[in-house]
Amino acid sequence: MRKFMLLLLYTLLLASTTTNTALAEMDITIATGTVGGSYYPLGTAIAKIWGENIDGIRAKAIKTAGTAQNIQLMKENKADVAFLDGLYYYAYNGKGIYEGNPHEFIKALVPLYPEPIYLLTAKGSGIRNLTDLRKQRVSVGDIGSGTEITARELLEAAGLDPVNDIIPFNLGVSETAKAFAEHRIDAAIVAGSTGMAGIKEATAIDAVEFLSIPENIRKIVMEETPYWVPCVIPAGTYRGQNKDIETYASWNVLAVHVNFPEDTVFEMVKILYEKKEMLVNVRRAMESMTPENLKHILIPFHPGAERFYNEF
Repeated sequence: MRKFMLLLLYTLLLASTTTNTALAEMDITIATGTVGGSYYPLGTAIAKIWGENIDGIRAKAIKTAGTAQNIQLMKENKADVAFLDGLYYYAYNGKGIYEGNPHEFIKALVPLYPEPIYLLTAKGSGIRNLTDLRKQRVSVGDIGSGTEITARELLEAAGLDPVNDIIPFNLGVSETAKAFAEHRIDAAIVAGSTGMAGIKEATAIDAVEFLSIPENIRKIVMEETPYWVPCVIPAGTYRGQNKDIETYASWNVLAVHVNFPEDTVFEMVKILYEKKEMLVNVRRAMESMTPENLKHILIPFHPGAERFYNEF
């Protein structure tokens, strides 16, 4: 009888310990971006990694217009994790379009990669600089995307009214490539990782040319916005790109809502680094997901992520 009672007590203690350390079951919605961009395929891969390697986690990636919508989805508790470009800086601090409304619920998980700004023109359009965009049909990113806000900043820095001086088209990356193929636009301002699929689509059919952003315009943009850094896209990155592209870029971040449990976030970050090669296979730019690049992220990290980096 004594042996039976000891065995029962041991079993109860083991069950209690297991219950206390196990992660709670939960669904995770990851807000990404448009088809043809970098966020959606990476978000799909991350959902797979978390779902297959963390007990109790069911994760899914959803298509969105991009950063601006992702921030709103997090605010409305319709997304738990989000891919964000440099616009996160304004949202967190309550600046720019978020003036007086800081979104301090946004916390960083991992640094992603620098995302350059592309200025594309239709082959044979004759457009050679930003001022030539006047009265032209220009894709400026999907409604609610960070690209739309970035395009507005760039056009204004060049002295152009983003509404009245151009004919704006709100298109995602794949839609932009299709519009170039069908000769429905003359130019596009696109934000995305190096080697992104949407731009490869446009170059594969020899429909576009690349323009560098003039140095004086880059200087204006970078002085006004702290998250922009100089960037060069090397010649040969895309088919038909025979020269380096001089532009600027912002570091993207994978963010999580502050209310997420610390232990869960710790495991989410840990497994991403353990399975990093899977992400690199999706986008080579994910080689930049390293603790050394935490310095590029301008918002606080979630306590669970901080704990991981402190123990790394």
